[in-house]
Order: sequence, then structure tokens, then C-alpha cells
Amino acid sequence: MAPEPPLLTMSGITKSFPGVRALDGVDLDVLSGEVHCLLGQNGAGKSTLIKVLAGAHQPDDGTIGWRGEQVTLRSPIAAMRLGIATIYQELDLVEGLSVAENVYLGHELTTAGFVVRGKDARTATAALLKRLGHPEIDPARRVGELSAAQQQIVSMARALSHDVRLIVMDEPSAALDPDEVDNLFRIVGDLTAEGVAVVYISHRLEEIRRIGDRVTVLKDGRAVAGGLPAKSTPTREVVALMTGRNVEYVFPERPTLRDLPDPVLEVRGLARDGEFAPLDLTLRPGEIVGLAGLVGSGRSEILETVYGARRPSAGEVLVDGRRLKPGSVRAAVRAGLGLAPEERKAQALLMLESVTRNVSVSSMSRFSYAGWLDRSAERDAARKATRELSLRPDNPSAPVRTLSGGNQQKAVLARWLLRGCRVLLLDEPTRGVDVGARAELYAVIRRLADDGLAVLMVSSEVPEVLGLADRVLVLREGHVVHTAPAQELDEHRVLDLVMEGSPAS
Repeated sequence: MAPEPPLLTMSGITKSFPGVRALDGVDLDVLSGEVHCLLGQNGAGKSTLIKVLAGAHQPDDGTIGWRGEQVTLRSPIAAMRLGIATIYQELDLVEGLSVAENVYLGHELTTAGFVVRGKDARTATAALLKRLGHPEIDPARRVGELSAAQQQIVSMARALSHDVRLIVMDEPSAALDPDEVDNLFRIVGDLTAEGVAVVYISHRLEEIRRIGDRVTVLKDGRAVAGGLPAKSTPTREVVALMTGRNVEYVFPERPTLRDLPDPVLEVRGLARDGEFAPLDLTLRPGEIVGLAGLVGSGRSEILETVYGARRPSAGEVLVDGRRLKPGSVRAAVRAGLGLAPEERKAQALLMLESVTRNVSVSSMSRFSYAGWLDRSAERDAARKATRELSLRPDNPSAPVRTLSGGNQQKAVLARWLLRGCRVLLLDEPTRGVDVGARAELYAVIRRLADDGLAVLMVSSEVPEVLGLADRVLVLREGHVVHTAPAQELDEHRVLDLVMEGSPAS
């Protein structure tokens, strides 16, 4: 019996932008009912390729075959009508509309040519949400009121509201906790059992092992390997294909035990009603402390409250023994605190501005004299800060939006380095950062700590917390359930604590 032809074939796909050849003759084939994983470092061409598949970009050359016939995807609508849905990492939901309105946006339910009542759309949306294992999400609720994980589910419901045959998922687990990831994989398994194909993009190689059938690896706009078995191809081989070199998942060497200076940051009884219970914490120069816990455990809320972006319901934050004004970012920054937030594109970066402006924005008073801005001094100071972090390309005038995820994160760190930050708060520091760049970021963070910076970090990836931090606080439902040096913990112990430990009294 002859094998079934591919559902999708992309042959010789080429796409150039001014000064950049993003795709250089890429081939990809996807079978019905399989999970085909697309891997590659930031800048390898993954985003451009899926935008060609989604109809958002037109290829300069190459052909696309769909169910045995050559097609032209002139727009996202054309792709959707064929049965190709794309869920981007940066979700394109309308926060002011309801869940049901987002699910059926652009293809509203109609009867006899008339848009059906909202109640019917909500009923249909509720059925999709139940299929996805999330009946608790209210179809009438505004999307802007939902968590990041719930918004991810809404995007999946929107994809399933079409007669979809292929779903592209771009970093779908980035904002999900382990339970949500398990649910995501259950959904993917159900879809593929029905014959739906999934193109799955992730930087987490352990996910590829768990869910993938085949792998295509992109590097510098080319497919350097296609159709590799996901579960049996050695990790070192995959990483070597992605980076062009062997990269070990190693963290910088942790300093030997030493006498540290007095605490620079003290958190005493800090709490926010409904988010996290009273917390005590000290942080010394040269120390990295990690907060480990599931999404919703209060990790990010703690960082934001320490930073003054949220006002505590109890407790206080002190820097060098001086109490900070509660709920004041200005007071925190003046005291030497800096925050690299989880959503760096939305919360930290000025995406249309240059690298220089993004680095200097928190230190503008240094370059202003009698109302005039010394642009040369601003540029020189920003370049010095970015060179210390090996930001690439070394072009202060480049728009920050053109940088890879890892280099965008370096731009945020350079901002606080230029500011003279003494306490750095890191929320998911490697989210959306490729394998090769992660090791580089780890080295940067450790070097900053070795130079005397105090670091408080949050990460959803337990190995990252254990590998980078000196000391770890484990959170469950807003309570600290365990505190220990990182070397005394392992991943299984931490997961046991966050899943089963009782909140501290």
C-alpha cells in the first residue's frame, strides 16, 4: 500500500527583506495526524516560514502544495479557508471584546445571511472550550481580564472554530504551568487522532521529545535537516544542527561558599491580599535568589510588588535599611532596583525605537543639559553598556525590534546596567530565547552577580532556577513552602513541593 501523500508541502521557499535573506530555499512537508516540530535559533527563519504558511507573507520563490494541489496563499483568510490556522506566540486577541467575540471574529456565525445572536455564539464557544478542557472560561468575559494561559486557550478555540486541518503553534507552552502543558498535550493528541496536523515550535527540547513525531531544523534561513525522528534523535545532534556547534546545557560555575556583604534588599512581611501571603526575604550583593512555583503561585506578583508596580496590602521593602515608599516604581528605581519583566516586548521595550534609546530611557537625566539632549553622550554610554553584555549586532542605531529575543533581553539588562542598578529583578529571563543564547544569558547574569549585583529571579523552568540561583524559595498558592540552597534541591523535589506541599502557616 502506497504511503499517504503529505498534507502540506513547501518546496524551495525563499523570502528576502531589505538587507536580509530570511528564507533560502526551505523545504517542509507535513503529514496528516502528525506533530511536526520546527526548531531553530532566533533569526533562523521559523517566524518567516510560518507567516508564509499563514498567508501573511508572500514568498519570493518556491511552491506550496496542499492536499496534493499547488496553492497560493495570498492572505491569512485564504489560508484559513483551506484549513490552516496559526496561533502566534504574541497572541493577536482583542482584549476589549469577549471570549466568544474573539473566537468568531472575522467569521461570525450566521443564519440565512444574518449574524446570529450573541447567545448562540457563546453557546458554540462554550462547546469549544469544553473540548479544550476549560469549561470554566466564561464566553461572555472580556479577554483582557483573562490570564495569559487562558488567553492561549481562547486562541486555540478560535483555531478550532474553523474546519481546521493544520494548526501551527508558536511557543504555545511559554505561558503555561506544568498542568496546563499536560492539558495542551492532551488537546494536541486528540487533534492528531482526528487526523489534524500540528506544526509545533518550541525552544524546549524536552517538549519536542514528548510530543513530536518528526523534526525539521532551520539555521540561517535554510532547512539543515528535515523529517528527523523527534524521540530518537540525540539532543546533542539537534543542538549542533541548530547552532553549528556543540552546546551543552550547562550553567556558569556557581561560586564557592563565601562571606557575603550585608543585605542590600530586605522584604519584611510583604503581602498582597489574594495573591501572596506575608513573605520575608533577604538578598545580598553577589547573590542570585530564585523563586520557583507554578503559574499563579504569586511569583511575578512578588517581583512587581517589590518593584513598586503593585501596592502591598502589608509589609515593607527596604534597600540598605531604608524603607521604600509602597507602590512607587520611582522610589524603587531611585533606590537602585531594576525589573526585566516577563513580557519584555509589551512591558519593557520601545519596539520602534533604537537600541540606544531603549538602553538610555531610564537614565535620560544624565544626558540632558539645560533642556538639550546630548545624543552623542547618550549613544556612547548605551554602546558601552551593550558591549559589556556582548549585544549583537553592535549597532546602537538599529531598531530594537530587529534584534533576536536574547539580544532584546540584553538590551533590557543594559538599561539597568547603565542606570547603576544594584538589585535586578528578572521575570522569566529566557522566555522566547533560543538554546544557544540561553547559555550566553546565564553567563551574563552570573557575571553581573559576581560583580556585586543582587539578583532575584523567577522562572517557570525548574532546571533554570536550580542551575542559576544560589538559593531557592519554593512557592505554592502564594505561600513559601520551602527555602534551601539550590544545590540541595533537584527538579523532582521542587515539583513535589509545588504540587503537594501544604502552604506554610
